[in-house]
Amino acid sequence: MKITFSNSREKFDVNLIHNFLANSYWSQGVARERVVNAIDNSFCFGVFDNQTQVGFARVTTDFTFFAYIADLFIIEEYRGRGLSKQLMEEILNHDKLKNIRSWMLATWDAHGLYEKFGFTKIEDNNRYMIKRKLD
Repeated sequence: MKITFSNSREKFDVNLIHNFLANSYWSQGVARERVVNAIDNSFCFGVFDNQTQVGFARVTTDFTFFAYIADLFIIEEYRGRGLSKQLMEEILNHDKLKNIRSWMLATWDAHGLYEKFGFTKIEDNNRYMIKRKLD
């Protein structure tokens, strides 16, 4: 297993990404065209085992003040190997993103992962989480 990360759109397996998202709890039934449009208009990260894509995440951002992490996943066969943590490290430490002031994301089931990276639940809400850096 040789895990790498890439932002190169041409490497992304859009069929894999669409299939995963269309069967996820947060994007159930999403149309392929919507997934392609989201990828085209976001800063995306792919996780690869050699040339095979095994994970993905999308960041919507202005590259200065705000970023929203969405659609982060690792396919089932690769879970439990720390790849979600590595993917979060890649995102938060990327040269284009490391100075973002405010981050946000939504999750129903991965609070523990994101808390390790400084995200906290928004008061009285079990889904949205934020992370802020002060200058």
